[in-house]
Amino acid sequence: MLKRVFVAPDPGRVRLRFAVRAVLGIGLAVVVCASAGHSVTGAVTGGLAALLALFTVADGTVRGQAVTTALLPVTGLPVLAAAAWLHDVPVARDLVFLAVVGAGVYARRWGPRGHSLGVFAFMTFFVAQFLHATPGQLPELYAAVLLSVGSAVAVRFGLWCYERRLPPPPVPAPSAGTGLARVTTRQAVQATAGAGFALVAGQLVSGQRWYWAVGAAWWIFVNTASRGETLVRGFRRVLGTVIGVVLGLLVAAPVHGAAAPTAVLVAVAVFGIFYTAAVSYTWMMLWVTFLAELLYGLLGVLTPGLLALRLAETVVGALGAVLAVLFVLPVTTHLTTDVWIQRALRCVHACTAEAAARIAGSATADPAPRVAELEQLLGRVRLSVAPLVHPLNPMHGRRRRARRVLALLDECARDIRGLVAVAADPEASHDARPAAACWRVEAAVQALTRGSEHITAPTEPPAEPALAHLHGLERALAELAEPLRAPSGSPLVGA
Repeated sequence: MLKRVFVAPDPGRVRLRFAVRAVLGIGLAVVVCASAGHSVTGAVTGGLAALLALFTVADGTVRGQAVTTALLPVTGLPVLAAAAWLHDVPVARDLVFLAVVGAGVYARRWGPRGHSLGVFAFMTFFVAQFLHATPGQLPELYAAVLLSVGSAVAVRFGLWCYERRLPPPPVPAPSAGTGLARVTTRQAVQATAGAGFALVAGQLVSGQRWYWAVGAAWWIFVNTASRGETLVRGFRRVLGTVIGVVLGLLVAAPVHGAAAPTAVLVAVAVFGIFYTAAVSYTWMMLWVTFLAELLYGLLGVLTPGLLALRLAETVVGALGAVLAVLFVLPVTTHLTTDVWIQRALRCVHACTAEAAARIAGSATADPAPRVAELEQLLGRVRLSVAPLVHPLNPMHGRRRRARRVLALLDECARDIRGLVAVAADPEASHDARPAAACWRVEAAVQALTRGSEHITAPTEPPAEPALAHLHGLERALAELAEPLRAPSGSPLVGA
């Protein structure tokens, strides 16, 4: 886990810039709210609104990001009003909260914008519970949200919009095999059921802090598509919370909410959340827990008993999520894994065809976009297969087979990158020999994706670089046949 965070590559220092900009944007939002005369509650609300505006908005273009950011208050302010007005009507409050949960997950079918707006709506309701917001506080909280989102906009799109110099990230469209509408509908039902369990059980644990259980159940469903992914994410959330509670006892509690050291530690926590989010959910949850403890310190309620309650509610929320994905419209790990593997294999063929055409002299062939898409697809495969290769998975045969699939797909990616590098060399152009090897790669991909019985193993590798990379692709694809064609109930397919 330590290695993943501190050794993980950060091309272009994107994660570093993402985290530093978050500290600046959230810091500006808090300063603006304080300058406007807002209370600690208003400043905390504003800081969290800026955090969400900087963290959740992930459209593929800068213009799309700006539009989504502008829509955040449109979604969040009505939810904030509902949470405040229903504060003293528990049954109605709970039903509306569950409706927000279901709608927030269902909105993912509309892509990154729907996801961002759904998260903002949920977190607005959650923050209202966290701060015990009342109708009399709404004018201040509305102003804090608007000022803070404006501050985030100023920093993200004015002061430091590094995305303008970056190519838009390739985002593979959802596969028709498990269509996005179908998956999001299932997940909306699952998330609502899991949150309902967490809400009831969480209130039995604590009538004051029950919302932590609902929050834990909600966030476990984010960026997951199968029961295996959700189970692993639940484990990582609990682990990160445990470590964060220990850190809070050692660091946050002794500070006693003092303004200056708390401000420094909050900046560290915010940096940690943004810097680790892409590489380790456990580490991100550590910093989220630490940030919550610091905020409780500012509000003057941080105690060891509260930290223990935070952990207990997290366990309740994780249990709700686990029960929901196991028994409510479950989506198996194999179903999602198979879809993403097949899409990655088809992209391997598309990359090969573009590179071979470039080598053969085509002026229009460009394999670079396909390579970028392949990297995205392989990342999605790794996420989907993560439950099978997790160290705590007791099914060792499935774990070995899944690791073999990942290793062979990584070999395909390496050979694709090598082939594209050869294709970029002008001296390698106008060579028609890779075309035949490309046809063999296409045949192998079709055999793997259609379940054919035979894939021809490649002969001895040639000396020419392009043909050598194509040979490597053929060999890796031929070796993939064994782990991918195992019968139902086998170590990989039956997961």
